[in-house]
Amino acid sequence: MKIFELRPVEDLKDNDNPWEPWYDKSFGFIVRAETEAEARKHADENAGDENRAEFLNTKTANTKNPWLDEKYSTCVELNGDGEAGMIMQDFARA
Repeated sequence: MKIFELRPVEDLKDNDNPWEPWYDKSFGFIVRAETEAEARKHADENAGDENRAEFLNTKTANTKNPWLDEKYSTCVELNGDGEAGMIMQDFARA
């Protein structure tokens, strides 16, 4: 098994951003899977409202599955190499 970190792509256009508005959404996953496709599938199955593609009947994105699409999300395999430090902190202040 491999370990993957999935995050939203930064600087998406306002009219095509599944993470706007920011609340009730998942902003990252650390997933154990054999492949990137499997890791993305696990993230998609555990997503928040970013999979809705609309907010208050207004379209927010051109997809209902941003975790499956590299246009909207990154998926990077992690390994034990590198310096000690934080791998992921996902915090949003209201």
